[in-house]
This record gives sequence, structure tokens and C-alpha cells, in this order.
Amino acid sequence: MKDQIEIKLRKKIKSMIILFMVFLILSGVTAFPIERELKFISSHSSFLPHVLQNWLIKIYEAVKTTNLQFPYLSYGTDWLAFAHIVISVIFIGPLKDPVRNIWCIQFGMIACIMIFPLAFIAGAVRHIPVYWQLIDCSFGVLGLIPLYVCYKNIRVLEVIHNCNKGLNYSV
Repeated sequence: MKDQIEIKLRKKIKSMIILFMVFLILSGVTAFPIERELKFISSHSSFLPHVLQNWLIKIYEAVKTTNLQFPYLSYGTDWLAFAHIVISVIFIGPLKDPVRNIWCIQFGMIACIMIFPLAFIAGAVRHIPVYWQLIDCSFGVLGLIPLYVCYKNIRVLEVIHNCNKGLNYSV
């Protein structure tokens, strides 16, 4: 019975971690072709509210102009993409041994929470509209959900491991 529960927990933990890693990598990789993406979405944005259409067109024009005159500034978004990929590597540890590497999940949860002050502080300083700051914050919320599920399941797995060792431990 405990073995079946442990197998189910490990599967759930692994699937949530893989889901998180995939979305983290995808959100980073999209920073590489940012000008082409903005061109596409700004020319196909008629379904969006007018204020959002204007914002996307404004951002596209800024990125396009910057890339024409100062292409080396886009190197910063290349590093952003790279950082997402590198950060995803940290989650290989909990894929292999979730109990011993629970700190990686905690690290990810803290990073997701840290998105909020960054979005609101840097967003205000950089004159980013509040609705866009909220969109940025949604990445923190969407990342926090699978990581929290992992965290809770790893804690249960930890209890099972300690019970198997004959230890009395509570979550």
C-alpha cells in the first residue's frame, strides 16, 4: 500500500516538475525572437482590447528601432533566455531525489513570489502599465501552483520515507 502511494506521489511530483521546467524553458526561449514575435502579435492583435493593441505596437516599434540602431542591446534578452534555461537545470535534482532536493522547489517558490515586487517596483520605474505588470505577475502565480503541489507531495513522501525508517515525523 505504501509502495503504491509512493509511486503515485513520485509520478505526480515528476510530472509537475517537468511541466514547470518546460514552461520555464519556453518562456525563456521566446525572448530570442522577440522582435519577430512582437511583429506577429501586433499585426494580429485585433481581438485584443484597444489599449493592449496600442501597447504591443508601441513595444514592437521600440524593439524594432532599438535593434536597427543598437542591436547589441538585444544581447540582454539573449541572456534572459539563457538564464531561464539554466534555472530550469536546477530542477533536475528533485526529479532524481525529491526529498533530498526539496530546497530546489523552495527556491523556485521563492523566485515566483519575488516576481511580484520586481514587476511592481521596476514596472513603475520603467513606466510599464499596471495591466502589463499584472500579466508579468501571472507568471509567478502560474509557476507557484505546480511548485506548491510538488512541495506538499514531497513533504508527504518524506513522511513515508521516515515511517519506513521507523521514525516518527509529522508534516
